[in-house]
Amino acid sequence: MMLSKLFNKPLKIALMATFLLCCSSAQATGEDPWENMNRKVFVFNETVDKYFLKPIAKTYQWVIPKPLDHHITNVFDNLQELGIFLNNTLQAKFPEAVSDASRFVINSTVGVAGIFDVATPLGLKKHNEDFGQTFAGWNVGPGPYIVLPFLGPSTLRDAVGLIPDAYTLPQKYIDHVPTRNSVYILDSVDTRADLLSLEKLIQGDKYSFIRDIYLQRRKFLISDGEIEDDFAADELYEE
Repeated sequence: MMLSKLFNKPLKIALMATFLLCCSSAQATGEDPWENMNRKVFVFNETVDKYFLKPIAKTYQWVIPKPLDHHITNVFDNLQELGIFLNNTLQAKFPEAVSDASRFVINSTVGVAGIFDVATPLGLKKHNEDFGQTFAGWNVGPGPYIVLPFLGPSTLRDAVGLIPDAYTLPQKYIDHVPTRNSVYILDSVDTRADLLSLEKLIQGDKYSFIRDIYLQRRKFLISDGEIEDDFAADELYEE
């Protein structure tokens, strides 16, 4: 199983965008025909999180100094740049693709393997693209909302997109299996630790809340909307 996707980046960004979107319920019933099954998988994921990942994330947050945690997040963000570059290229967003490639080169060299984000202060904006968005750009419909075991919220289109997304991550090509698995686990724990402070934003039925925010955030990303992300990782770090 891909533990690095247990609490994936799209979900993390979706929760961060909650108050920025200022949205009420998405009324996603029509987009969630598999709700009965999804809720069962959701309960399973919540149980795994409660007794396994969340306690580890809390320990990680307690042990790891905040500056070091920030640099670890930077490293994993940098590893995503190649996939973002590929997806912007496939969507014919060539200026963005050039920016993505430049970010990866600069942060991997001057930024010491991505530990420091040198590219952003230079004006190279970080983008958020994946194969789910690329398929949407190719006019593939989202399909039903689905909660994947261990992997979290998705749509049928985004779930298929996770397969090629996995092959764009450099860590997948680490030959030493224990090292590769350790990297995946560290990514999962780092992401889950970043989510701990955001749990207080969840209101009402947790399943519906996450579903509605996820679906709206995906629509926002696909349409290339522009908002100021007041809950970005940088501001979390500065607290």
